[in-house]
Amino acid sequence: MRGAAAAAIELKSRSEIEAIRRSGRAVARVLAKVSKAVRPGMKTWELETLAREESSRLGVKPAFLGYLGYSAALCVSINQEVVHGIPSPRRVVKEGDVVSLDYGCVLEGFFADAAVTVGVGRIGAEAQRLIDVTRVSLEKAVAAMKADGRLGDVSSAVQRYVEGNGFSVVRDFSGHGIGRALHESPSVPNFGGAGTGMRLQPGLVLAIEPMVTAGSEKTEVLADGWTAVTKDGSLAAHFEHTVALSERGPEVLTEDHG
Repeated sequence: MRGAAAAAIELKSRSEIEAIRRSGRAVARVLAKVSKAVRPGMKTWELETLAREESSRLGVKPAFLGYLGYSAALCVSINQEVVHGIPSPRRVVKEGDVVSLDYGCVLEGFFADAAVTVGVGRIGAEAQRLIDVTRVSLEKAVAAMKADGRLGDVSSAVQRYVEGNGFSVVRDFSGHGIGRALHESPSVPNFGGAGTGMRLQPGLVLAIEPMVTAGSEKTEVLADGWTAVTKDGSLAAHFEHTVALSERGPEVLTEDHG
């Protein structure tokens, strides 16, 4: 979800990180519910309805709904759509589609944000490889988030793995800080040089989100003002976690451990 980050970088206390973790657990549960429901022939609005129902059941407020005028709780981006696809009662999910699901929520005044990409039914081998590479690039970025490291270490980890596997990283959209606001500083690009950028400190919370394409990294936004697509029509995938840096290392906050 796009947005202008604030100028100052706010490090979070342990109690604040635990509050974000509670929000992140709800995010994980909503995404798990929605991603398992994806099937050929369904409307993308059915996924939106499910996300809203699960949000209500968990007692959280969807972060995207109404944000900068966005009209849904969920982003559903299909095939060449990179991010910010708007659910619709007219859009049908088809066998072989690649579907990216992005969701955030706020609980007790703290935000969390995550995304997953799933294949619908039987998908092509290259589409599956794109999904797998994007997911692993997020894992590598999280592992690179270390105290006294640099923000460029995180960005470089994504770029090196993605490009090393023959895919491209989107440059028009980035990850971001997160906490009391959905978008905070710093911006977290998916490209850059290791050892560059700001020093990473315990208390930093980032939404790290590789956006990867099978072709060119160039994107454009459709007439709806939200949906970003690849200019060359190539497939895209998107994974995201909200991650806190502690003295012990990175902690993924958008996981559900029961």
